[in-house]
Amino acid sequence: MSGSGAPGPGAAPCRFAHYFVLCGIDAESGLEPDELAGENFDQSPLRRTFKSKVLAHYPQNIEWNPFDQDAVNMLCMPKGLSFRTQADNRDPQLHSFIITREDGSRTYGFVLTFYEEVTSKQICTAMQTLYQMHNAEQYSSVCASSSCSMDSLASSIDEGDATSLAKLQRYNSYDISRDTLYVSKCICLITPLPFMQACKKFLVQLYKAVTSQQPPPLPLESYIHNILYEVPLPPPGRSLKFYGVYEPIICQRPGPNELPLSDYPLREVFELLGLENLVQVFTCVLLEMQILLYSQDYQRLMTVAEGITTLLFPFQWQHVYVPILPASLLHFLDAPVPYLMGLQSKEGTDRSKLELPQEANLCFVDIDNHFIELPEEFPQFPNKLEFIQEISEVLLQFGIPPEGNLHCSDSATKLKNLVLSDLVNDKKNGNIPSNALNMYELLKGNETIARLQALAKRTGVTMEKMTITAPLAEKKKDGKLPCEEVELRDYKLNVQLREVFANRFTQMFADYEAFVIQAAPDMESWLTNREQMQNFDKASFLSDQPEPYLPFLSRFIETQMFATFIDNKIISQWEEKDPFLRVFDSRIEKIRLYNVRAPALRTSNYQKCSTLKEAAQSIEQRLMKIDHTAIHPHLLDMKIGQGKYEQGFFPKLQSDVLATGPTNNNRWASRSTTTQRRKDRLRQHSEHIGLDNDLREKYMQEARSLGKNLRQPKLSDLSPAVIAQTNWKFVEGLLKECRMKTKRMLVEKMGHEAVELGHGEANITGLEENTLIASLCDLLERIWSHGLQVKQGKSALWSHLLQYQEREEKQEHSAESPVAVGTERRKSDTGIILPTLRVSLIQDMRHVQNMSEIKTDVGRARAWIRLSLEKKLLSQHLKQLLSNQALAKKLYKRYAFLRCEEEREQFLYHLLSLNAVDYFCFTSVFTTIMIPYRSVIIPIKKLSNAITTSNPWICVSGELGDTGVMQIPKNHLEMTFECQNLGKLTTVQIGHDNSGLLAKWLVDCVMVRNEITGHTYKFPCGRWLGKGVDDGSLERILIGELVSSTPDEELGKQCRTPPQQKSPTTARRLSITSLTGKNTKPNAGQIQEGIGEAVNNIVKHFHKPEKERGSLTILLCGENGLVAALEQVFHHGFKSSRIFHKNVFIWDFIEKAVAYFETSDQIGDNEEALLLQRSSCKTFCHYVNAINTAPRNIGKDGKFQILVCLGTRDHLLSQWIPLLAECPPITRMYEENALLRDRMTVNSLIRVLQTLQDFNIILEGSLIKGVDV
Repeated sequence: MSGSGAPGPGAAPCRFAHYFVLCGIDAESGLEPDELAGENFDQSPLRRTFKSKVLAHYPQNIEWNPFDQDAVNMLCMPKGLSFRTQADNRDPQLHSFIITREDGSRTYGFVLTFYEEVTSKQICTAMQTLYQMHNAEQYSSVCASSSCSMDSLASSIDEGDATSLAKLQRYNSYDISRDTLYVSKCICLITPLPFMQACKKFLVQLYKAVTSQQPPPLPLESYIHNILYEVPLPPPGRSLKFYGVYEPIICQRPGPNELPLSDYPLREVFELLGLENLVQVFTCVLLEMQILLYSQDYQRLMTVAEGITTLLFPFQWQHVYVPILPASLLHFLDAPVPYLMGLQSKEGTDRSKLELPQEANLCFVDIDNHFIELPEEFPQFPNKLEFIQEISEVLLQFGIPPEGNLHCSDSATKLKNLVLSDLVNDKKNGNIPSNALNMYELLKGNETIARLQALAKRTGVTMEKMTITAPLAEKKKDGKLPCEEVELRDYKLNVQLREVFANRFTQMFADYEAFVIQAAPDMESWLTNREQMQNFDKASFLSDQPEPYLPFLSRFIETQMFATFIDNKIISQWEEKDPFLRVFDSRIEKIRLYNVRAPALRTSNYQKCSTLKEAAQSIEQRLMKIDHTAIHPHLLDMKIGQGKYEQGFFPKLQSDVLATGPTNNNRWASRSTTTQRRKDRLRQHSEHIGLDNDLREKYMQEARSLGKNLRQPKLSDLSPAVIAQTNWKFVEGLLKECRMKTKRMLVEKMGHEAVELGHGEANITGLEENTLIASLCDLLERIWSHGLQVKQGKSALWSHLLQYQEREEKQEHSAESPVAVGTERRKSDTGIILPTLRVSLIQDMRHVQNMSEIKTDVGRARAWIRLSLEKKLLSQHLKQLLSNQALAKKLYKRYAFLRCEEEREQFLYHLLSLNAVDYFCFTSVFTTIMIPYRSVIIPIKKLSNAITTSNPWICVSGELGDTGVMQIPKNHLEMTFECQNLGKLTTVQIGHDNSGLLAKWLVDCVMVRNEITGHTYKFPCGRWLGKGVDDGSLERILIGELVSSTPDEELGKQCRTPPQQKSPTTARRLSITSLTGKNTKPNAGQIQEGIGEAVNNIVKHFHKPEKERGSLTILLCGENGLVAALEQVFHHGFKSSRIFHKNVFIWDFIEKAVAYFETSDQIGDNEEALLLQRSSCKTFCHYVNAINTAPRNIGKDGKFQILVCLGTRDHLLSQWIPLLAECPPITRMYEENALLRDRMTVNSLIRVLQTLQDFNIILEGSLIKGVDV
C-alpha cells in the first residue's frame, strides 16, 4: 500500500479482516488452572478449565483498531482450554463474539474451535498426575466417593450421550498408556463488520485443509495473507467474491438507503425463542430493562443478542452489551444499569440454581428451554396482535412455524458438527466437496435424521455418513449450489423481517420531527447546555398518540436510546447525519409522499409493510451478479522447508510473511487513499471552523452518557483496582440518575401546577406520572441490589425492609421502641381533635402486607414506595431503614452504593425534594383495596349545641365511589369506617332526621382522613342543619379540600402545592343568607368577572387530557365555582330585607317565577319564538318541581345548587336566564339597578354560559341524588 509495505492509513476502513488469531495451550507454561473461571476442583481434571493463551496474531497491531490480547483470549475461549480423550465428542464448534469499545464502536470476532492431539509429553504426564490426585481424593471416603463421583460425572457428561457404565468409568479416568489426549485450539478472524457467513466459510475451509489427507493447494499463509491484506470490504450496495482454500466465498453489503448490515440469521432467533416470546423480549429491550440470555451454546447467545438489537432500527442499544459474558466477569451481573448480557449455562444446571443479584427489573431468557421470565408491570407493544400476525405471515412463507422450533435448530447445529467431525474421522474420503457440508442446511428440520443420529450417539455406533454425502454431492446442477439457495433464503427472510419491524417504527414515529425542540443556535452551545435542555416535547407528542399506544410510548420516550436518537437528529443540523437516522428519515419522507394523511391525525389502524418484495429483490440481485472479485491467493515469498504439512495439526505459521501487507499499490488501496485525502481535508476544515475535536468528543461523550453510567465493562483488566473503579463509576452514575429523575419529577409536577395555579388540583398526566414513578421504583431496586452480599427474594429493597421489620419487632417485644412522632394533633377552634396518625415505617409495611391483591415481593416494594411517596415520607423512611448500620453491613459489601456515606446522604436529599409536591400514586393505582377512614364532625359551639339529639348521618364520596349513608353513633362526633378505596375525596353529605328537642345543629366543618395514606380532607360547612333555621335544610352537600400536612420546617411554605378549592367559606355563606349584613358586597364588575372565571375554569377542565382533569364538582360547587358565581348574580340588587323577620332566598324568587309561568300564557313576537319560549318554560318548571318534590330534606340554597348543576349538565342555563330576567316577579323582588334587570348584562351572561354547550358534563351522584328529571 504505502512504499514501506506497512498498510497506509488509507487502508483502514477498507480491509475485510483486521486480524487473524490463533489461541490454545502454551507448551512452555504448561497447565495453569483458570481460577477466574470459578471452576470447582471436585470436577475430574478433564472437566476443569485451564488458562488459554493467544499463541499468535497477525498483524502485530493496527493503529485504528489496537489488538486487545486479554479480551480476545477471553472471548475466543470463554471457558479456557478444554481437554478431551479419544472417547469424547470432539466436534469443532463455531461461535462469534463482539468487542464494544468505550466509545460504543464495535469489532466482531468469528471463532472455530477444534481439538488437536497433545504432543507434549510434559502435559500428558501432568494430566495423569492430576488424575491420580483426584482419584485418591475421591476414594478416600468410600461413601462420599460413590455419591460425589457419580454427581460430578452426571454433571459433566456431554448432552447425556454416554450412558453405559463402562463409559462412565472411562469418563473419570485418563491413562497415559491407553488414552490419547486432545486439547482445544481456535482460529479466529477479527473484522470491522459482521460478515458472519463469509467468515464462517473461510474458517471451515481452513480447518478442512488442516484435517484433510492431502495438503492444501497453497500453504495456509497464502490464504491468511490474502484475507488480511488483499480482500477489501465490499463497497456499500455491492457484492464481493474472494477465495477460500477450496472454493469462492461471496459476501454483500447493503446500500446507503437500505437497512444496515446484519448477517446473523433471524430464522434461528425465531426458531429458538418463538414469535410471541421474541416480541416480549424485544419490548423489554426497547424499554431498557436488564436482559439476561442463558444458553449452553455461545453462538446461540450471540445470534439472539445480535438478532434482537438488529431489530431495534432506527434505535440503538445504548447500555452495557456483552452477548458472551466470560466466567471471570460474573460480577458484572451486579451492575445496577440496564444491560444485555449472555451467560453460558453449565450442563446439567437449571435456572433455580442461578443466583442473580437483582431480578426486579430482569428479563430472563432461557434460550435452550424456549422459556422467558418477564419483569412485572410491563406494557405491551402497540398493536401487538396485528404485529405478530404480520410477522407470522412472513415466517410461514419461509416455512418457519411462528411458535418456534427448538429441535429444528438443535439438529441443525449437531448435524453441521457431525459433518465436520466426519471430516476428521473419514480417512477414505479425502476432500469432500463442501457443498455436502452445506447440504445439511437443507435437512435442518428433518426429525428422522435427528432421531437416528441421537440413537446412534446413545448406542456408541459411529454412523457412516458416506451414504448421505455421496448422493448429495451429485446433485450439483445448473452450477448453482443448494447451499446458496439456503443462504439466499436466509438473507431474504432476514431483510423481510427487519422491514416489518422498521415499518412499525416508521408508522409510530412518522411525525417525530414536529416535536423535536431545536433550541440551540450552534453545536457548541447545545453541547454545553445539553443537561438543562429539553430536546423533545414529550407531552404534546403523547397527546397526539392513540390511547392504546400510551402505556408503551410514555415509557419508551424516557429511554436512553430514544434520547440519543433525538440528540442525533439535533446534531444533524451541524454535521453529517447518523447513518441510521438518514435511512429512517428517508423512509418517513417516502411515507409522506405515498400517504397524504394529515400528520396530526394519528390513528391506531395497523398499516402493513409494503416494501418486502423490493428489499428481498435488491439482495438477490447483488448475490446473483457479483460486482467485485478480490485478488486470488498466491504463493508468498516464504522460507523453504517451513510450514511443513502434518495432518490434524495446525501448522506453525511464518510470521514474517503475515506481519505486513503487499508492497504493490493495488487498486483499492489507491482508491482509499484518495477518499482519505478528501476526509483529511474535510477534517481540517471542520477543525478550523468548529471546536477542537477532543473537546467536542468529550462533550459528545458526556451528552451521550447522560443518565447512563458505564457503556462497557473493560474485559481485559480485572485487577481489584479496576473492579473498584468500575463500582465507583456505578455509584456516581446511580447518584446522577437519581438527581435527574427527581428533578424531572419535580419539574413535570411544578410545571403543570404553575400553569394551573389557583384552580383545579395540580396533577400531571396520570400516565406520565406513572411512567416517572415506575422508573423511580426501578432505580431504587437497582440501588438496593448494588453490592448485595447474598441475594434473597426477587426484590432487594423488600428483602432489606423485611429484615429491618424482623429486628424492630424483636426489639418492640423486649421494650416499646420509640416511634417517630407524626404530624401535630390538629385542633380546630372548637377543640375537637383528629387523633395523631403515627409515622411508622413498619406500619406502612404492614398496610402493604395486608393487601391481598399484591402477590409478589417486587409488587410489595413498589406499593410501599408509592405509599411513602404519597405520604411524603419516602426520604424519611429510607433514612430510618439505613440508620440501622449493623444490618446494612450484614447485607452489603463495602463498595455498595448504600454504604457510600456521602452519596447516600445526597441521594436521600434528592428524594426529600419530592416532598414539595402532592402525589396520589398509591391511591390512584390500588383502586380496589379496602381502606380504613376516620371522620370527625366539628360544630360551632359558641352558637349551637355540640351534640344534636336527632340521629345524624353522613355519606362520603370520592372519585372512585361513595360509602352510602352511614348513621353516626348517638352522642359521638367521631367515627371510623372501612370501605373500598374512594380515591381522592370530593364531597360529604351530612344530615339528620330533626328529632328530639335540640335538633338544630350548626356545623363548622367535617374532617375525613384516609388512615393508610394520612391524607386529610376538610369539608367546610358553616351553616345550620335544622327546620326553621337558616334555609331550613336538614342535609347539606359539602365540597372537600385536601389539608396540607407537611410540617413547615421541612420544606418551607413556598414550595407547597396550591390549595384546591373547597366549599364556600363560612363567611361568604353566612353573608349570602344575610345572617350578618356587615360583609362588603362585591360590585357588578367583580361579579361579572367571577362568572367569566368560573366558566373559563370549566372550559379549561375539558381541554385537558382525560386522565389529568381532576374534579368537576369543585369547579361547579367549590368556592369560586359556577354555583357561587351565579348566586352572586342573583343576589345583586335582591330585596332580601327581612319581611316580618323572615329570610327571603333566591329559591323564593325562582318558585314565584314558576308560579307565574304555570298560570300565564306568554305573548311572543312570533310563533317560533313563542314555541321556543314555551318549551323552555316547561322544562324550567319541570326541573324546579322535581327538585321540590325530591325525597330529600335539602334547604333552599341547596335546591338552587342542584338547579344550577342540572341546568349546566343539560345545557339549559342559557335558555332559563332570559326567562327569569323577563318575568314580572323580578320587578317586585329586585331593585332597579340589579344585574338581572340590565339587558346588556343578561345578554353577555347568556353568551358566556353558551360556551359550555359543547361539553359533556357528568355530575357526581351525590349532587343530584334523588332528583328525578
